[in-house]
Amino acid sequence: MIRVFIADDHEFIRAGLTSILAAIPDIEVIGEAANGHDVLQALREKTPDALVLDMSMPGLSGLELIKRIKSEWPKQKILVLTMHTNKQYAVRAIRAGAAGFLSKAIASEEMVAALRKIVAGRVYISAEIAEELALSQQTDSAVARHSLLSDREYQVFKFLVGSKSVGDIAEALNISV
Repeated sequence: MIRVFIADDHEFIRAGLTSILAAIPDIEVIGEAANGHDVLQALREKTPDALVLDMSMPGLSGLELIKRIKSEWPKQKILVLTMHTNKQYAVRAIRAGAAGFLSKAIASEEMVAALRKIVAGRVYISAEIAEELALSQQTDSAVARHSLLSDREYQVFKFLVGSKSVGDIAEALNISV
């Protein structure tokens, strides 16, 4: 039996994933959380085989949450399921410790296959993301400059590209200007 914990801030998504996984005989959803702090609390009480994690939740989320989970529970398998299709998200998530990365636009069969693969100790990524990971390891000028930014720098960069003001960025990231 594969024990799965679902973390997504949208109740509709959690309910849908739970419903899909309930139809699979050897998969059991053992809990849900709507934010990163609740995920950490739940992991202190439960031991899932896999954590299905949204990258964008209120409070502690995304890369920061993956790093915290991997520091406290190094063997925890994390499958990122997100609306973000940017390959850089995938590269950063895998580097942070995620075992798999999927877009929410996938078919349910692919998610089940990904869960089975990561629980077996393997990594689940698309061919495009694998190529991006390989390219990110190159040090020549062909590497995109934004891939060299730290996770926090990349967050700020994305806000700047989205025409956010410095004050708005600071507020969104809960940091000083």
